[in-house]
Amino acid sequence: MADVEKALAEIRRGAEEILVEKELIEKLETGKPLRIKAGFDPTAPDLHLGHTVLLNKLRQFQNLGHTILFLIGDFTGMIGDPTGKNVTRKPLTPEQVADNAKTYQEQVFKILDPERTQVVFNSHWMNELGAAGMIRLASNHTVARMLERDDFHKRYNGGQPIAIHEFLYPLIQGYDSVVLEADVELGGTDQKFNLLMGRELQKAYGKSQQTILTMPLLEGLDGVQKMSKSLGNYIGISEPAKDIFGKIMSISDELMWRYIDLLSFRALDEINEWRQSVASGRNPVEIKKLFAEEIVARFHGEAAAPEARQAFENQFKKGEIPEDIEEIQLAVGEGMPIANVLKEAGLTASTSEALRMLKQGAVKIDAERLDDKDWLLQAGMTHIIQVGKRKFARVVAA
Repeated sequence: MADVEKALAEIRRGAEEILVEKELIEKLETGKPLRIKAGFDPTAPDLHLGHTVLLNKLRQFQNLGHTILFLIGDFTGMIGDPTGKNVTRKPLTPEQVADNAKTYQEQVFKILDPERTQVVFNSHWMNELGAAGMIRLASNHTVARMLERDDFHKRYNGGQPIAIHEFLYPLIQGYDSVVLEADVELGGTDQKFNLLMGRELQKAYGKSQQTILTMPLLEGLDGVQKMSKSLGNYIGISEPAKDIFGKIMSISDELMWRYIDLLSFRALDEINEWRQSVASGRNPVEIKKLFAEEIVARFHGEAAAPEARQAFENQFKKGEIPEDIEEIQLAVGEGMPIANVLKEAGLTASTSEALRMLKQGAVKIDAERLDDKDWLLQAGMTHIIQVGKRKFARVVAA
């Protein structure tokens, strides 16, 4: 029982919800390796840390001795996941799915142990299901129940079209659980409807029902909105080691604990010791550096971690300007306001963010702090512009 409690503590770590936890405990008490399923549509193979929250939880299950079913939804990828969408999503071509699936596997095995991971493709059974089988599958659910799903409900009430094939997506995801005989399925909080569908269909097909575990959506560097490339608040796992390290060091001390809970593989006891040491007066920056080294090592190897830390300390502690500053050429006409310069140079995501950084005194031009929002970049000028501690650009005005 002690082993079950220890395993359960690890499984609960960072999780949003476990349905039904009592059932999970009963499954763990059998001592048998459980079949842990997570599905991924190969639509965005360039992963950031937000994507890895689910992968980390799979690795924790893996470390506990369970079997990981890494499902690549090559069939559902051609439908397009409607979750969180306010418009019908364009389906991918088979060629796009195949290319993305290959890239996906290359990246996820930086976290998962390939020797202990079964990679499965749902086209293997969905292509065999046929039209008659699809109709039988669709008979297990009603339109009314589908419209209870939040994104469908909003689109229906807003008069936005919902294509019939979009209703098939959660049904197929649920049917995957039937075929794979999943004991547990993982997903983000936005996937709860689809995960519950798996339970319902398993019951309808006379199978044991899976436990579902939802993981939260990781906030980006701004600490407010979820991590997203479109918002520019992300940390890509393929970014250079020094960039990953620097971005982690830029997060707030409060957000640091959220990242550690969801992304670190360190023992719970060690993390609790970290919390206690900070509460007793230890500088949280020291903890942040240890965590940043762990993440860099995961994606770039152990040797890269101390190098990234040294580069960070050289640049920011000693005030050095990096040597490899990107050069940006801007056509400024009769002069470009600094807020527009920062946006066009990629130093801020928007002019509103630029104005906010100016107000906070976080903008420097040629190492001198600038707070004049009316400052203009004139043609013929070249400046080294810095935003915050880690964003630099050599701007050449034409």
